[in-house]
Amino acid sequence: MAPAPEPAAEAGERTTDSAIARALRVLNTLAEEGRPMALTDVAIQSGLAKATVHRVAEHLIAAGYAIRDTDERKLATGPALRRLALAALNGDALRAQRHAVLADLVAKVGETCNFTTLDGASVLYLDRVEAHWPLRLTLDVGSHVPLHCTASGKLFLASMPPAEREALVARLPLARMTARTITSRAALVAECDAIAAQGYSTDREEFIAGLVAVAAPVTRDGRVRAAIAMHAPVARVTLDEAVARVDAIRDAAVAMAGLV
Repeated sequence: MAPAPEPAAEAGERTTDSAIARALRVLNTLAEEGRPMALTDVAIQSGLAKATVHRVAEHLIAAGYAIRDTDERKLATGPALRRLALAALNGDALRAQRHAVLADLVAKVGETCNFTTLDGASVLYLDRVEAHWPLRLTLDVGSHVPLHCTASGKLFLASMPPAEREALVARLPLARMTARTITSRAALVAECDAIAAQGYSTDREEFIAGLVAVAAPVTRDGRVRAAIAMHAPVARVTLDEAVARVDAIRDAAVAMAGLV
């Protein structure tokens, strides 16, 4: 059976838009906003009729490019879109440039560094360069780690508008990973406020006992798009010594900003 014809454009829509173009406008709106959105808001920001957004959303959800949030009236980007974005970000030329930035940073600070982004309610590793030391932690590209107990994760939380951050923190399980993990929501929010004020984040053995980390934001167009972090075992680097390297990490984050 032939597929049903695409309905005619509704009032306010460009008649030149194809079904693919309308789907891309919805996805672009969700990705740019970076948070779950009500269909009405998607319609307003994308310039599409609400009925069209609803119809497009059903197709995107079925294909995995969008998902319904915990509030089913809201739409968010889905795992298929994140896999597509990761594949695009890891294109040979761009990945080589990002990897070079990390490699240069590792040469300066002498410890393993990684490049991460926010993926829903967790941190996604996009790239990593290992230091040449016998004591090190290996997390493959594509790995996910928690928000509440990692330097990058807390940095992403700190960069969110307060209302959005508190809503997400309220949903996080805050699992205790070590004796130093922050498991109080109030304490985590206070930590995020301090991170926002100082401009960098630390992991004080909160994710893995014996491991410290420092992370700086990769910012473009006024938004935190990713993070660069350095981590090291306390047997080799104290937290104060790790924080002393934050300027080099920030310089790398500035260099990385044009690659996100």
